[in-house]
Amino acid sequence: MHRITLSLVSLLFSIAHAEPVKVRLWPDGAPGAKGQEDKDQPFVYVWSAAKEKANGAAFVVCPGGGYGGLAADHEGTQVAKWFNGLGVSAFVLHYRLGSQGYHYPIQLIDVQRAIRHVRANAKEYGIDPNRIGIVGFSAGGHLTSMAATLFDEKPAGATNDAVDKVSARPDVAAPTYPVISMIESYRHDGSRKNLLGPNNSDELAAQVSTERRVTPQTPPIFLFQTDEDTVVPAENAVAFYLACRKNKVPAELHVYRPGPHGVGLFLGDPVLGTWSGHFRDWLRNQGFLKPAKRTAISGKATVNGTPVSWGSVIFTPEDPSAAVACARVMHGSFKLDGKTGPVVGKVKLTVSYSAADVPGLDTDDGSVTTSEQKPGAGDWTMEVGESQKPLELQIKR
Repeated sequence: MHRITLSLVSLLFSIAHAEPVKVRLWPDGAPGAKGQEDKDQPFVYVWSAAKEKANGAAFVVCPGGGYGGLAADHEGTQVAKWFNGLGVSAFVLHYRLGSQGYHYPIQLIDVQRAIRHVRANAKEYGIDPNRIGIVGFSAGGHLTSMAATLFDEKPAGATNDAVDKVSARPDVAAPTYPVISMIESYRHDGSRKNLLGPNNSDELAAQVSTERRVTPQTPPIFLFQTDEDTVVPAENAVAFYLACRKNKVPAELHVYRPGPHGVGLFLGDPVLGTWSGHFRDWLRNQGFLKPAKRTAISGKATVNGTPVSWGSVIFTPEDPSAAVACARVMHGSFKLDGKTGPVVGKVKLTVSYSAADVPGLDTDDGSVTTSEQKPGAGDWTMEVGESQKPLELQIKR
């Protein structure tokens, strides 16, 4: 099996100084390469999460650039550092480009190899081979969508060494303001031209229009897009989302009204910059950041002896990376199954309920939570067991 060709001293030095390690995906030369320069030999910059934060998850990051360039800073380095802040190791992929004479299926070969490289060397990188995601922006979003839908394809010209025998399927995927269709009126012609090159036929374009390639085996999908994007219109992300729904692939789509194309994380914007928080929460509740056993739970909630008319019970684990569970309360009852229930272990319970359930109680939004009551008056800490008995939550005002 191919192993990382770096000295331990160099690797530890780079990690200690928060500098990325550059690793070529084919140390002996990439298939179809026209030379030995970086533009010919795809590589990843490895941003390993700090040991005290690392949770074992990893992401391959695909910067955009219309398959003609790479926006390697705000869609690469910045994203890698953001992942490191979550305890996730990041691998920023520098794939080959149409502007340098490389066309499909070279890009699919490169992205498949990147995922396989990370998985094949999971032990050395200190990551879980079953928690490898991929995120990409614009044309990198299209590359991400190909990775999520064409992972079983064996492109002509690909190698077949030990690394290539490892699965190329990502465990989750996040096409971000992505190019998706190469044939519809909302396609991005520049990306199509650079990707397909001299083979720019409608037949091949249809094959790489990834809204057509979604299957039930496509991994869970997270999509972010802006309505004002005129470069790669929202129809791309929406089409991919609808294809996921049709194939019963778990998917989440966020379309913000403001924002041009190519915003990256845009953390400085008080509205648009919140998309990455939704992405983080999605990863958390997928169990991607912290795998933990969950259990079914049910119970009743009352306020001053009267069943809560509507509200929620939130189960927040001590570990900030573990999934938060939220059960809807209707007519005093709530219930979650084993897939959506709380994690096993110590959790904090917070109940929200209608202000109408307490005569004379007036709130700005018509609801109140136990955490807004007097300290200690309504928050519970409990140990959730694998076979949890029904709960009786009695709130007093």
